[in-house]
Amino acid sequence: MSRTSPHTHHEGGRLSRRGLLKTAGGLTAALAVGATATATTAGAAPATFTHPGMLHNAGDINRAKVRVAAGDDPWLSGWNRLTANSHSQPTWTNRATATIIRGGTGENYPQLYNDIAAAYQNALRWKVAGTEANAQCAANILNAWSRTLTTVTGNADRFLAAGLYGWQFANACELMRDHPAFDLAAAQDMMVRVFYPLNNQFLTGHNDACITNYWANWDLCNMASVMAIGILTDNAAKYDQAVTYFKSGAGNGSIQHAVPFLYGSVEGYDLGQWQESGRDQGHTVMGMGQMGALCEMAWNQGDDLYSYDGRRFMKAAQYVAKYNLNMDVPFTTYTWGTGQNCAQQSQTVPGAASRGQVRPVWAMLHYHYGRRLLLDDKYIAQMCFSVAPEGGGGDYGTTSGGFDQLGFGTLMYAK
Repeated sequence: MSRTSPHTHHEGGRLSRRGLLKTAGGLTAALAVGATATATTAGAAPATFTHPGMLHNAGDINRAKVRVAAGDDPWLSGWNRLTANSHSQPTWTNRATATIIRGGTGENYPQLYNDIAAAYQNALRWKVAGTEANAQCAANILNAWSRTLTTVTGNADRFLAAGLYGWQFANACELMRDHPAFDLAAAQDMMVRVFYPLNNQFLTGHNDACITNYWANWDLCNMASVMAIGILTDNAAKYDQAVTYFKSGAGNGSIQHAVPFLYGSVEGYDLGQWQESGRDQGHTVMGMGQMGALCEMAWNQGDDLYSYDGRRFMKAAQYVAKYNLNMDVPFTTYTWGTGQNCAQQSQTVPGAASRGQVRPVWAMLHYHYGRRLLLDDKYIAQMCFSVAPEGGGGDYGTTSGGFDQLGFGTLMYAK
């Protein structure tokens, strides 16, 4: 939708969150329903971006601060998980380097994902407890990378690195943006020069492959990076690019491609088959984290992608949660084209590999659907509480999968 469109936008038969706020009367109504920004035309970037306004808004941070100080659970359990993580210690030393390689010869990308986890976790500790040593550590990490990193490269996996570490780095920066030790301008410049071109290149060209060749996560992490960079730099065009791709993009990360099949009232609950469900569950659960991050960032800018297209994402999350709780789910044969010539492949059953794998993605989803919206999210809720309190990077192994999400949802989203 054009940023100048005068029309109220309906999504999935429901007035969009931004349209609802606009109809209800701007900022006063926005505050009344817990939003964080003045409403503008639905489906377009806000006239003024809300900061902090990515994975965490000011209300999230204040709630965690108050609840932890009071010693209340589950926030205190989440806080204890954070402070026990080696990445959250203010003594962390960054390993910033000019070139990051993921895929092929000379891989060194663990340096980046470990340092991002450390910056984010130290920033969270500063925001929640006010500890200056943690703030200085986070600022030092982010400044070092902002002033040093010039290239993200490797084989096709460079696009995964640009997507995943792009949105995560931007989120750590967003938490630190008002601290005097943090060089926001350097971070903004680096994100636009190093990460955005790769994000954009992937979403527009898909590495010259068949449009269905790359799994949903490849699109999703690059969409999330574009959105996060848009918010970090107050750039409406980038933000709108990500929202538009979510709704109507050509690749597997757009909502109808990511959730290709819907099932109504399966044992009383609507379900949606995820695009990677026939592959394996590690990547499928990863998708919950990537799309969840995109939806949460949009929510904090006033756009309700969580409910878009009849809450299609919620149906998928219920499906993925149910299967990973070792229950049966329906499955429709999934057929797609691969490589550059679109050679056809098919999956006929859910991929059982990594079934039940723990990743810190469920708190964000449960506390949105189950607590913000007060919906019956039975399977999402069960997954959320079965893995609580959530940790973050460093709590789920040393390989990249344990760093695909920033985590600590129990601390930051419990309501």
